[in-house]
Amino acid sequence: MRPTTLLPLLLLLSLGCDASPGARWRQGWNLGGAPAIPATSPADHFASLRLQARGGGHAVIARNLLSGPVQVQLRGLDAPAPPHLLAANEERLLTWLPGNASGARLVLDAVPGDPAARPDAYRYQLPFRQAAIRVSQAFGGRFSHGDPQNLHAVDFPLPEGTPVQAARDGTVMQVIADSPGQGCLVRVLHGDGSIGLYAHLQSGGLQVRPGQRVQVGQVLARSGNTGRSSGPHLHFAVQANTGLALASVPFRMDSPNGELRFPREDR
Repeated sequence: MRPTTLLPLLLLLSLGCDASPGARWRQGWNLGGAPAIPATSPADHFASLRLQARGGGHAVIARNLLSGPVQVQLRGLDAPAPPHLLAANEERLLTWLPGNASGARLVLDAVPGDPAARPDAYRYQLPFRQAAIRVSQAFGGRFSHGDPQNLHAVDFPLPEGTPVQAARDGTVMQVIADSPGQGCLVRVLHGDGSIGLYAHLQSGGLQVRPGQRVQVGQVLARSGNTGRSSGPHLHFAVQANTGLALASVPFRMDSPNGELRFPREDR
């Protein structure tokens, strides 16, 4: 539903390193007529913030745009607001602003995942079959795997169009078909609350939709070279919300030839 009163929108999108799109973004409202910065597609984000005229003031409403939990926190108020955990596609009233709040600046921080989740010791399956197993960057890769979101990511060079398969059962949490900077990606929510990230996928090669249940080995998409990619490859990571922050976690992975080893490159 559109807000009754339209106000200028300031959207700040934080991107990650070369290998992976950012997993935290901020959206803000300026009350008082500041010029708006053009927003990117809502499909690139995790939650939306809108203001609705109500009772002589404005209701501040957050909506989860993902088919999985998203933690949000509203900033810019006199007192820090507590974080909220929104269920898949949930919309929630966060607060109400009186009519004399002109000039206030509200910012919504949003991070996918439940911070109470504890990733287990699951052995992931190789997310492709029709290509040789090669690794161009592993844990702590010096090129772009130094930040928390990508520290335990693995880059597999693959010919474009290689089928990319689910490494674990789960529910498709987010699908981005194409976005400047981020390219094509799929996020899958696992039973333990962790999130599998499959990035740099081929434009037009996506084969799943948000909310869809997938089984290990099921084709999600085709590998590509989209977004901030230095060459055709699949960027795979397992991530978890550590409390309004997304971090990659170490994982183990099996292949037809046995368990793969991903030594830390920064040691």
